[in-house]
Amino acid sequence: MSKNKFLFTFYLSLILLSLLVFCLHLLILYFFGFPLLDHMIVLAYLLNVVLALIIFSVLYWFREKWRDQIGFLFLGGSMLKFLFFFLVFYPFYNADGNMESLEFTTFFVPYLVCLLLETFFTARMLNS
Repeated sequence: MSKNKFLFTFYLSLILLSLLVFCLHLLILYFFGFPLLDHMIVLAYLLNVVLALIIFSVLYWFREKWRDQIGFLFLGGSMLKFLFFFLVFYPFYNADGNMESLEFTTFFVPYLVCLLLETFFTARMLNS
């Protein structure tokens, strides 16, 4: 697979999978009678997708030069996402002194989707 095609495949996969999961997330919220756009759900998906795009792009650009450090860069990217969670979402979610499971899943679902896809593509990148 050509270099640009691999990167494009990741971008397209990430965006399409995130949109699919977002729609399923909203459908589940609707089915259980929860408000659809509460708890900064749109921001959670957008921020996770944008950070995943940036982090994977950095990994991709440095895949040959820093091949032995890609794992550490990957972990650093995951820590960056958690930093954004604690800076952007946690104060909002914990404003009442209690973080509900619905608030946690609003951030964690897109985080997990992006992380799994990043992991899969990073492994493919390193194995090629």
